[in-house]
Amino acid sequence: MAELISRSEQKRIYKQVEELAREVADLSDKDLKKFPGGAVIHEEILATRGLKGGSKKRQIKYLAKVLRQGPLDDIYLFVAKRKGSSLHTKKQFHAAERIRDTLINEAMEAQKNCFTQQIPFEPSWHSDVIPQIIDEYPGAEEEEIRMVIYQYVKTHNKLHYRELFRVMKAAVEQKERLEKAGEGGGA
Repeated sequence: MAELISRSEQKRIYKQVEELAREVADLSDKDLKKFPGGAVIHEEILATRGLKGGSKKRQIKYLAKVLRQGPLDDIYLFVAKRKGSSLHTKKQFHAAERIRDTLINEAMEAQKNCFTQQIPFEPSWHSDVIPQIIDEYPGAEEEEIRMVIYQYVKTHNKLHYRELFRVMKAAVEQKERLEKAGEGGGA
């Protein structure tokens, strides 16, 4: 899904990964042996040990940069299991927010185009994003998403905005449950 991410949102994502790096840097030796990251990440985690103050901050920022270069899902899950971290939950929350905002922005643009062409804006407007979301998140229902978006675009009622978030959050969580079940069933 090609979504435009604002600079502010990119900074928030970087801060999340930096927070993950901070938690990863505090892993015990026992946990580090089971850590799903590669050799480079292990070396950087070990490099943060024994550092204090500004040098530790700098090393954690570098560790975050190294972490961003690969997939983070396994690392988030590992940290959540080991430390009871809320980082993974926050990541899901922000993913649902980004999807909601992408959908709303696309619908607002479609409504604006309908207005300039003097045609009515219908719940069945052409969307490039909705089919991608349905493919990526099998728990999401297209008709429900379209109806909630349509209602929000027409009324700008925050109730519909929050409802779309709830729908997307449920879809993100369901996708994760299915992935966990697939991993558990295959092992």
